Amino acid sequence: MKSEPEKLLKKHQQLTHTDMAKVISHVQRDMDDWVLNTIMIDGYDVPFRYKRKKRYKNLEGQWVNLTYYHSVESVAGMELEFMKVVRIKIS
Repeated sequence: MKSEPEKLLKKHQQLTHTDMAKVISHVQRDMDDWVLNTIMIDGYDVPFRYKRKKRYKNLEGQWVNLTYYHSVESVAGMELEFMKVVRIKIS
């Protein structure tokens, strides 16, 4: 039986999966009815973002498994890159 990340990766070719990534920073901000979570991963210069309905415990210092898309947004005429997380799980 295939694991959840393997099923997602097979179905969506643009997805990337990373195991055992260390979270060095975790920020949660209220945004409308959602809580926007931004995490920084050791060895990456790009933020990883995902939304949840409720606040979650702080992931700073935790090891996580991530499945994500590369994404770019325009802010004040500048393009900023980030990773849009579709699945996150504490290792």
